[in-house]
Amino acid sequence: MTDTPTLVVGLGNPGPKYAANRHNVGFMVVDALARRAGGRFAAVRKYRAEVCEARLGVGGPRVILVKPLTFMNLSGEAVGPIAQYFGIPPESVIAVHDELDVPFGELRLKRGGGEGGHNGLRSLSKVLGTKDYARVRFGVGRPPGRQDAADYVLKDFAKAERPEVDLNIELAADAVEAIIEKGFVLAQNAFNAKRVEPEAQ
Repeated sequence: MTDTPTLVVGLGNPGPKYAANRHNVGFMVVDALARRAGGRFAAVRKYRAEVCEARLGVGGPRVILVKPLTFMNLSGEAVGPIAQYFGIPPESVIAVHDELDVPFGELRLKRGGGEGGHNGLRSLSKVLGTKDYARVRFGVGRPPGRQDAADYVLKDFAKAERPEVDLNIELAADAVEAIIEKGFVLAQNAFNAKRVEPEAQ
């Protein structure tokens, strides 16, 4: 059995201006994974990314957690060299990202298929040379009224949404761990269309 790591890339934009945006939920999920693993992100200039090497649990599977610093539309330019360096094939890549076409707070797990207009995924597919990698899609829902979708995803989650967002960030981290430890099909069966709602006060 090889010890080839799984590369988990959270899609988002770097810097405090974007940190709490809907578009940055991928960063939030990989932050949760790093915290669980007791790892820390470090900026690696040659990759243009923040990288955290860790294991899931004591002696568990190796993971390379990545937050590209290239901005969303060029995410693949950070991920490609990292995957090449560690010898990680596309089937061992998991992308975590916001998804307009999934109801708020819900998760959908998907392998392959289109990018649904998501420029971060488009960049990833181009650099990896395939669309056949796993995605953990975190639902942010469609914008209200006539609000532009691009403006909507670059806005912070509403204060009232945060308790549910925080719970479902942890659920998405559970889903990533399940893909790595149990395989994609079992994880998909367990987490598809799942969400956690805060308990009423």
